[in-house]
Amino acid sequence: MSQKPNNYSSAIYKEPGPVLDKESPFESMMERFRFASNILDLDEGMFQYLSNPVKTVIVSIPIIMDNGNIRVFEGYRVIHDNVLGPSKGGIRYTPNVTLDEVKALAAWMTWKCAVVNVPFGGAKGAIRCNPKELSLRELEQITRRYTAEMIEVIGPDRDIPAPDMNTNEQIMAWIMDTYSMHARRTENAVVTGKPVILGGSRGRKEATGRGVVTVTLETLNKLGIMANKCRVVIQGFGNVGSVTARLLYERGARIVGISDVTGGYYHPDGINIDNALMHVQQNGGTLAGFEGAEMITNEALLELDCDVLVPAALQDQINKHNARNIKAKAIVEGANGPITANADAILDEMGIMIIPDILANAGGVTVSYFEWVQDRHGYFWTEDRVNRRLNRMMRDAFQLLYQVKEKYDITLRQAAYVYAIQKVSDTLRLRGIYA
Repeated sequence: MSQKPNNYSSAIYKEPGPVLDKESPFESMMERFRFASNILDLDEGMFQYLSNPVKTVIVSIPIIMDNGNIRVFEGYRVIHDNVLGPSKGGIRYTPNVTLDEVKALAAWMTWKCAVVNVPFGGAKGAIRCNPKELSLRELEQITRRYTAEMIEVIGPDRDIPAPDMNTNEQIMAWIMDTYSMHARRTENAVVTGKPVILGGSRGRKEATGRGVVTVTLETLNKLGIMANKCRVVIQGFGNVGSVTARLLYERGARIVGISDVTGGYYHPDGINIDNALMHVQQNGGTLAGFEGAEMITNEALLELDCDVLVPAALQDQINKHNARNIKAKAIVEGANGPITANADAILDEMGIMIIPDILANAGGVTVSYFEWVQDRHGYFWTEDRVNRRLNRMMRDAFQLLYQVKEKYDITLRQAAYVYAIQKVSDTLRLRGIYA
């Protein structure tokens, strides 16, 4: 990204600063945003508008702990944009979350929704806490108090939360109930990722992994590789990674590497994913002790020789230190931000195709949109219908971004940002700015 695009705008373009070992998530996002803005020759005013969140809310969450003491937690909700429709984004519960991180994730949601043509803006929420140290009652009290503090922010027509890191269906159910109690009516559509019995959508749990698989198959088609001849490495064996592994395995792909927090597991002839899933189910949710493959480090797993690498664990896994060791022909970002901005240029130089997170893992927000639509209509679809519509939207988005990539002779990530920013800025120009 050090080269200036042809239609370089001096008001926006900034020469890259010194490369840091660990990038700020917000700066990684902004680096890509600046590049796309230059391609589009975005004027300074529009650049400033789309760079800044529409709303940032910080709340104190006091609760009485099980031991009788009062403890105060901090909660965030950042609405990056609501030009395309109500804002949408998950809520994460982590002890080290920062406002900078939440802002970056909210912006990513804006671009992600635009890329898959979902009529939502982007948002993100968080509570700074460690769920592992909290009882179920304490977790419920934190969730309900956070919801009450955000009662004027969230809503089915305003801002729609969803599960994220360390949050789940139960937490979404508490949010829905708390909001409904304040509204004096049941409001299923205020959150997505709910239990099916409360208005959740069939197919939602597998949606992100299924979307990853859809764009992986599209990528293999572009590379001229048959699915049953493909060697795949998947970092992360949680919901996204395990679903991706199972669905690709069912299509005949050879999954040569998988991993979780216990380490990496490698077999050159392919891992029996059915056995790995059964082992996880019977072993407390981890791959520890899995005997169907050789154990290696997570770092070594990323550098295995393969056709497709799917980082589906944490952010910043591929950086300037290990980018040149990657041997995959394509990388499909199952996680958010697994490749740092300073690694992008290295991988591009090596000819590795990257399917960016704002496309690759957008299956989750797509089916969240389906859930919201079903809740608003009070009519629910079969899982087969959900999956067919998801696959169609993901394929269409891939093909659309590939056309943008070829038009501007840029990477798919840059194409995703160009398309998303163009869509949001065009919509904003038509709507105008109320004053």
